Amino acid sequence: MRLFAQVLLICLAALSVGCEHAPGNPESPIVRPNEVADFGKLYSENCAACHGANGQNGPAIDLANPEYQALVDDATLRKWISGGMPGTEMPAFAQSAGGMLTDAQVNALIDGMRKRWSRPSVFAGPTPPSYAQIQLGDAHGGEQTYQARCSACHAPLHQQITSPDYLALVGDQALRSIIIAGRPDIGQPDWNHLGPNGKSAPPLSAPDVDNIVAYLASLRNPAPAQTASSIPIQSAPSTSTRR
Repeated sequence: MRLFAQVLLICLAALSVGCEHAPGNPESPIVRPNEVADFGKLYSENCAACHGANGQNGPAIDLANPEYQALVDDATLRKWISGGMPGTEMPAFAQSAGGMLTDAQVNALIDGMRKRWSRPSVFAGPTPPSYAQIQLGDAHGGEQTYQARCSACHAPLHQQITSPDYLALVGDQALRSIIIAGRPDIGQPDWNHLGPNGKSAPPLSAPDVDNIVAYLASLRNPAPAQTASSIPIQSAPSTSTRR
């Protein structure tokens, strides 16, 4: 009888160990969606579709651009990620604004971007115009500057950023960020290298940037485009003089 009891205990122990690895029983604790803290997972599921798999080559601004990372501060990134960016297709991601991400997850995205893509010394030379527009721009002056510094690359049909429908999908701040920081992933030079036909030219001044944004905004279709998919997205000519 005693021997039988010992055998029974051994069998029960073996069964209990086996159950831990039974089909359908996870080997590690289940992580709920609001508990995910890994930057790679958060970015791939929430950001990569618009900003590119590695922060580049997406339809929206390239977050891996160190100039953009140096231009925008944490509070502003948190504002756009949490509440969305008006005038663009950027939605709100924070739970407080109807999205799916917790405040901790938003912070994890910001921290991850900084660790991977920031380069604090990127603006070691001339100081760029401010991220936010401080002065109202002059659309007429902006048209002149656009024609002199931008139109040579944007004249081709697929690069017509003056299209009212395209501008209906891009807010003033997004335009300003691209003009200042450029888009190196598609060959768009920054404010410091924006010359006609890729030739060298003095850096754009803050008023220059203000005016170009005002000019482009004046061309915007007041009725938003129905779908972003109606606007073809193609790479810019790689004729920049970027460092």
